[in-house]
Amino acid sequence: MKNIFKILIITLLATAFFSCQKINDFLDLKPIDNGVAVENTSSSGPTYKTADQVEAALAGVYAGFRNEYFELDYFVNGDAQSDDAYAGADNPANFQIDDYKISPTNSNIKRDWAYLYTIIGNANVVINNVDSVPDPLLTANRKNEIRGEACFMRAFMYFQLVQLWGDVPLQLKEFKTFNAAVLPEVYPILFPKRAPMADVYAQIILDLETALPFVKATAVNKNTITKGAVNAMLSKVYATQEPHDWNKVLKYCNDVISGGYSLLPNYDQLWDNAHENSVEAIFEINYEGTASSGNWGASMFRGLDWKKFNIPSNDLVAAFDAENDNIRKTSSIVFLNVIGKWSDTHWPQLNYPFLNKYRIFSSPSPQNYIFIRLADILLLKAEALNETGDLAGAAALVNQIRTRVSLPNTTANSQAAMRLAIEKERRLELAFEGVRWYDLKRTGRAIEVINNAKGVDGVNLGYAISEFQLLWPIPQAELDKNPQLNQNPGY
Repeated sequence: MKNIFKILIITLLATAFFSCQKINDFLDLKPIDNGVAVENTSSSGPTYKTADQVEAALAGVYAGFRNEYFELDYFVNGDAQSDDAYAGADNPANFQIDDYKISPTNSNIKRDWAYLYTIIGNANVVINNVDSVPDPLLTANRKNEIRGEACFMRAFMYFQLVQLWGDVPLQLKEFKTFNAAVLPEVYPILFPKRAPMADVYAQIILDLETALPFVKATAVNKNTITKGAVNAMLSKVYATQEPHDWNKVLKYCNDVISGGYSLLPNYDQLWDNAHENSVEAIFEINYEGTASSGNWGASMFRGLDWKKFNIPSNDLVAAFDAENDNIRKTSSIVFLNVIGKWSDTHWPQLNYPFLNKYRIFSSPSPQNYIFIRLADILLLKAEALNETGDLAGAAALVNQIRTRVSLPNTTANSQAAMRLAIEKERRLELAFEGVRWYDLKRTGRAIEVINNAKGVDGVNLGYAISEFQLLWPIPQAELDKNPQLNQNPGY
């Protein structure tokens, strides 16, 4: 099949040499799954001729944050794949993810790969063509700003990809000329190899460093990418890539903290929908609740019309209860009566839990999603301080987070104990925000924690995951059409 597909592509390219117009009619800036965008070569001159055109293209990249990946799968991948939530609902693809038995033909991983690379493809076109826009209304400053915002988004998508799959194709440009003469140049773009994780992280950092000088310092609408968002992402990347660079984590966390953010006084204000784009939010996706800007994903987590996704786990509820953390538990989880609706082996029908952080679950919903907020960065700084020997500094930050929810100061009195204290604090503070699975992976704790996760009555759930299950399989559909790809070990 791979050889057949290769022959078809070569034939298509050869045909394009003699019949350019027909191919041009077929191609019109259509991103394909590996992040390539093909420009219609029937038009001459720059890709974007006016300021409005490139602004619309940038808006198209931003729109990627409102697709199925970020409305639903982002939380399935980060939470249902962890010990914080069960898959829920009735989707076999989600069950595979929840049970760490993912097949290369899993429909979720196929679509997630496609979603992320499509956004990358759209970002590539903006990044590579914004400088050539001839419209004098588009100032040099705005060109730099647009490039910076698009670079951030490309970095954000690659950060998702590298955490999920490890080595992934690194696509940074589109091709514009589609004919047999450019086959040697086009072939590696159409059929990219997997780049080593180190190279992917290097590109992520380069994109973020490119963005940092040019994006806005602040914005009222936290949907706009700002220096705070870029600094926050740099801190997360340096805390994730191996080896961790804790000094860089400290630097970028400090840069975020000095950027005018502060914790809301009441934890529940983050979720009451009366404090959108708050002083604590660093990067928040805004929805208007209209047909064109409605958050369909919120209805996937709460409601009595059908069994929902990401059901809070017994293990997480027990963690809240053991800490006597009633404030964050109540904000994060609501228990409802589902008698006559459905049954579940994990929970009784009379006291069935749902996510409570995303509370407007009508469709279309105006429910915003907060992807990065200050508490996350404060706890990441605490982690960096602990790893660099400042136990007291780490404790002060953990206590700041705990004080807001009326909990006593941490009792951790050693570096090892503080590691676990920070891990627990991040779990309870950031529950259902899509970060738990990645936290466990980057700290090397995923296998131990998941294999010891408890279910009903504290009984071990029986997971027995191995190292290879920390990464997803490459989607079979991508292997079938790209002979340069190879499968992850174990699949």
